[in-house]
Amino acid sequence: MPQNSPRKLQVIVRRASDTDFALDSGVRKLQAVALAGGAGGILVTKHAPGRFSLELTHDVPFGYIHEKA
Repeated sequence: MPQNSPRKLQVIVRRASDTDFALDSGVRKLQAVALAGGAGGILVTKHAPGRFSLELTHDVPFGYIHEKA
C-alpha cells in the first residue's frame, strides 16, 4: 500500500483473490484512526481493476463505509 497517510490509503492488488483481505486490512486501519479522533466515515473508491483508495471523510457519516465505483 504505497502513498499512505493517516487519513487516506492506496490499495493495489495483483490477484483478485487478495482484494477482500487488502481492503479489510485498510478499513481496519482507518477505523482505528477514526475511533481515536472521531473523524468521519470511510469512502472506498475503485479506480481500476485492483486499484482502490480508502479515505476518512466527513462526507460519510462516522461509523459508515461508502463504496464508490
